[in-house]
Amino acid sequence: MAQGEGARFAHESERLVWERLSGTVADGTVLLPNLRLTSQRKDHELDIVVLMPGVGIVVIEVKGGSVSVDAQGRWWSGGGARRSRVRPVEQCRDGKYALREFIEADPRWKNHRSRVRFGHAVVVPFTDVADDFATTECPRWMISGSRDLDRLAERVRDVAARQENEQRVPTQDDVDLIVEILTGRSFPAPDITADADDREAVADRLTQEQATLLQATRLINRMEIRGGAGSGKTILALTQAKDLTRGQGERHAQRVALVCYSIGLSQYFKRQLEGVPRRHRPAFVGSFEDLANEWGIDTASHDRNDAEFWERDLAARMTEIATSLPEGKKFDAVIVDEAQDFADHWWFPLMKALRDEDDGGLYVYSDENQRIFARFGQPPVPLVPLVLDHNLRNTQQIARAFGPLAPMRMQLRGGDGADVRFVPCSREEALGTADDQVDLLLETGWEPEHVALLTMGSRHPAQVERQEARGHVGYWKSFWDNDDVFYGHVLGCKGLERRAVVLCVNAKNTERAREMLYVGMSRATDQLVVVGDPEFIREIGGAQVAARLGI
Repeated sequence: MAQGEGARFAHESERLVWERLSGTVADGTVLLPNLRLTSQRKDHELDIVVLMPGVGIVVIEVKGGSVSVDAQGRWWSGGGARRSRVRPVEQCRDGKYALREFIEADPRWKNHRSRVRFGHAVVVPFTDVADDFATTECPRWMISGSRDLDRLAERVRDVAARQENEQRVPTQDDVDLIVEILTGRSFPAPDITADADDREAVADRLTQEQATLLQATRLINRMEIRGGAGSGKTILALTQAKDLTRGQGERHAQRVALVCYSIGLSQYFKRQLEGVPRRHRPAFVGSFEDLANEWGIDTASHDRNDAEFWERDLAARMTEIATSLPEGKKFDAVIVDEAQDFADHWWFPLMKALRDEDDGGLYVYSDENQRIFARFGQPPVPLVPLVLDHNLRNTQQIARAFGPLAPMRMQLRGGDGADVRFVPCSREEALGTADDQVDLLLETGWEPEHVALLTMGSRHPAQVERQEARGHVGYWKSFWDNDDVFYGHVLGCKGLERRAVVLCVNAKNTERAREMLYVGMSRATDQLVVVGDPEFIREIGGAQVAARLGI
């Protein structure tokens, strides 16, 4: 049983630990969040208290972000200039004794009950703890790291069981009385966020909160949602596709198509929907080309540079097919993400694929400043505009750096992170310099799966090799590999993000280079390194971007 279900957590790390425990603890276990106690000596904040009938009581201290221990046994949070001293073992140990003293001082306990078994534990959910870790004050069984989260409830139970004393285990009556004694004593902890995992969790929550816009606009069938990079458009499009498919409130379940331009973004959508029950998945999810293939048009043999085929002939054939689709194969609603990439003629088959061409749902997500193809298509029907003016996904340092390139002034709601780094070099040296910066990111603690190297000109040899070996779809699936750096080009990465990005500005000319610079810089959520010729970047990005990069 989780007491305080509506509790607000100041740290996303505490929310994560709370959720892991809530779903896996044994029946009869009680979890208490954010418990604040005042003893004669000092104030105590207990992140999570676990009350286990027949086992014991464990006080848990949660430390988010990056946690480290030096050779002297001192504990630290964060790194570099933001590193600060912490004392998690001391905190949970002192909190344990304060809690025990508080309970035993209550007349309801003092007059009738003897001492029960208490323990304390530390959880660092975003830090990997080695199997042979140990300090004099904290053996390995007392601390749980990122690899231990799947067995967290079992490990907490083991902490109580390992207490080497003759104190009795609490009964169910003991637990009920403790809850009664502590009722009303829950308080939120200080509002501090840390490092990439915490920032990602915060950004996810803010993006979910933004989805309430869909409820406010549920009676609007035709809408264009405009927003800059980092505003959460792609996640909002995905959420809307699931909501319309399920049907909510006054809306019945609909047959929905979720369409985009790029293979990478289409693979992201498909990946996100893999675990969704079939009846709740949109009827179609994929790229415009995928839709053509589903309708029986073979596109594999056509030259990718044949603009006449891709922008006109293909659309004409799809329009003929869409017009003759049986009622059961048409859609109640079409959602288009990164719509600025769509050619003018592509909208006609999408409209014809609607069951109700006049009133069927059409929801368009776009960012005109990410238009990096020479296409200027517009939906052939009027749409109600909705503007997203918050940046949720990038750190404030990254969002400020590409801010002058954005279509509008954005309110920055991302977390605080590392400064954007600029490394000057010639265009010819850019690829090699970018490789060096990737190595530096890995040396400073970034995992390979969190790092991407994106080019604006010629592709990186690693990208060429991977595309040739795996094909286009296999290559884009590798974006989510858990053991390698991703090498790509900004043209294919719209709608996607990685925590740490090295942007290699190796373009040969200025055509659409400003838009590519905007896309490339905004793909990083936590750490951005820009590599290239300072004068070229000043030319394409302007004086403001140059100043924010320290050029």
